[in-house]
Amino acid sequence: MAHEEAAKSGAGLKLVIRNIGVLLSGDLQGPILDADTLVVEDGKIAAIGREKDVDTEGATRVIDANGTVLAPGLIDSHVHPVAGDWTPRQNQIGWIDSCLHGGVTTMISAGEVHMPGRPKDVVGVKAMAITAQRGFAALRPSGVKVLAGAPVIEHGMVEEDFRSLAEAGVRLLGEVGLGSVKDGPTARQMVAWARKHGIQSTIHTGGPSIPGSSLIDKDVVLAADADVIGHINGGHTALPDAQIRSLCEESPRALEIVHNGNERAALFTLRTAKESRQLHRVILGTDAPAGSGVQPLGIIRVIAALSSIGEIPAEVAFCLATGNTARMRNLDCGLIEVGRAADFVFMDGAQHSAGKTLLESVRLGDLPGIGMVVIDGEVKGERSRNTPPATRVPKILK
Repeated sequence: MAHEEAAKSGAGLKLVIRNIGVLLSGDLQGPILDADTLVVEDGKIAAIGREKDVDTEGATRVIDANGTVLAPGLIDSHVHPVAGDWTPRQNQIGWIDSCLHGGVTTMISAGEVHMPGRPKDVVGVKAMAITAQRGFAALRPSGVKVLAGAPVIEHGMVEEDFRSLAEAGVRLLGEVGLGSVKDGPTARQMVAWARKHGIQSTIHTGGPSIPGSSLIDKDVVLAADADVIGHINGGHTALPDAQIRSLCEESPRALEIVHNGNERAALFTLRTAKESRQLHRVILGTDAPAGSGVQPLGIIRVIAALSSIGEIPAEVAFCLATGNTARMRNLDCGLIEVGRAADFVFMDGAQHSAGKTLLESVRLGDLPGIGMVVIDGEVKGERSRNTPPATRVPKILK
């Protein structure tokens, strides 16, 4: 209910965004749209096109994009939230707000594993998951949508536990392998129960990341058949190339590349997915907060790295953190399509970048300058305090 109320915060409002320089769709099949104007009504995209062809009358707010690039808000597929905008992992306050300034509008929990004294009995596991789900449904730090309440499965859980979690509103499982369940057959049974009741799962991949976790190799990953192969490039320690290739070729599930992982393995995964025409399965996350801290610019850093070193067009790299993730995660954001949530990030080339355009600068490895972030049709942040300064920024006219 709280999420529904938050989503209606733009009710009765009409936003018109004009003078868009480049409109990125988030869709691999057509990453750049032939349009310069967006119309948003009640927090949803209502029209896309040339200004002369869309209805801009009656706007309650007008934004002049000033020739900048507009993209869907970035989605971080792998975070570890705990309580509001505080993380006990690094004892840092305001980390989600900082990520908003990195263009992130949606975060997906891979488990609230850093909760001090995290319960591991079945009753405690369920209670903590429901508490996290309720808390982040009622609170959007700085407007960011945090999809949380992701229990880490433990021995002793039965199908009834997953049914009751789903009935309580839990839609995610934390990383399989971070709890006591580490073998393929047991994980597969619990993942199947979760899937039956509408709960999506992620599995830890690679070497241990925190005390209590263990190596999860490709045989366990394939046996468990979780919906998302979490940090396939390791969190931080990656599997051997041959095992990564097996996961790309033998599993149909999402291939999640994270910032807090092995960079060479990330590029190997990208190349393997591209060669096998499986790029639509690649999604991006940060795996933060973690031992290496919080990375407010983590998603755009991965985008720039994959484009520049992985040699894919920048507009394609942005799809991995938007439309790909939206489709793999069944979200209503991440794509510039009529009816989708109006979550946007406005970007331009950083001042003095060698690239002449935003897309060229990212292709050269430079981070974009972020000028504004919009969530559900409402401005949540203007010029970023974390990115390099953008050459141009949008202007609120009304």
